[in-house]
Amino acid sequence: MLFDLDGTLLDTAPDLAGALNRLRRQEGLPALPFDTIRPHVSHGAAALTRLGFAIAEDHPDFEPLRKRLLDEYHTHVAAETRYFPGMEDVIATLVSHGLKWGIVTNKPGWLTTPLMAHMVRAHPPSCVVSGDTLPVRKPDPAPLFHAAALLGEPPQACVYVGDAARDVEAGLRAGMRTLIARYGYLGVEDTPETWGGEGFLDAPAELCDWLREHGWLGPCA
Repeated sequence: MLFDLDGTLLDTAPDLAGALNRLRRQEGLPALPFDTIRPHVSHGAAALTRLGFAIAEDHPDFEPLRKRLLDEYHTHVAAETRYFPGMEDVIATLVSHGLKWGIVTNKPGWLTTPLMAHMVRAHPPSCVVSGDTLPVRKPDPAPLFHAAALLGEPPQACVYVGDAARDVEAGLRAGMRTLIARYGYLGVEDTPETWGGEGFLDAPAELCDWLREHGWLGPCA
C-alpha cells in the first residue's frame, strides 16, 4: 500500500494555511479563510503563493515569497496536522495482515522528514519517497517505481491512493491499482471522475472495504 501524504494520509491543511496567513500578515494583508486555502494545499507551495499573493511565477517577488512560506511552514510543520479520521486504524489493519505500506509525496524531504518524525507512532512506513528523492516527481511514475522497489514488490502488486490528478496519472503510468481520496483537498474545479482511477474513497476506512472486496485482507479492526 502506498499513499500520497498531504490530503490523503495526513490533514496538513491547518498548518499550511497558518503559514500562508502568517506570511500574508507580515506583508500587511488580511488572513484568507481556511476554506479558501484548503483546496489548494495538495498543489504545493507554488499554488499557495499564487493564491496568497495573486502573482504569477515569473513575478520577481514570487520565489522569495514561496521560500518564506516554506520556512514559515517548517517552523510549525506539525502543530495542527493530524491523520485523517480512521487512517491510523487502517494502517494498523494493513500491518496486522502483513501488508507493507509507504508514502510517495511531492513534498521535499526537508519538510517530509520532520513531519513524519512528529506523526509516526506505532507502525512506521516501510518506505518514504519525497519530492526530491529522485530528479523527477509525480506525475512521473519513477517515484512510484522506486517505492515499489524499496518495498521489494512489483508495481502491479501495489495500490496507490492520492487526492490529485497527478497522483492518479503517476499511479496508472506505474501500472498500480490507483484509488482517489475524495475526502482530501479536492476543489470545485476538480473533476476526479475523469482522472481514470479505479475507485473512490470518501473516508479512509473505505480502503479496507475495497481491499477486502479484492481479496487483500479481512474487515477493518
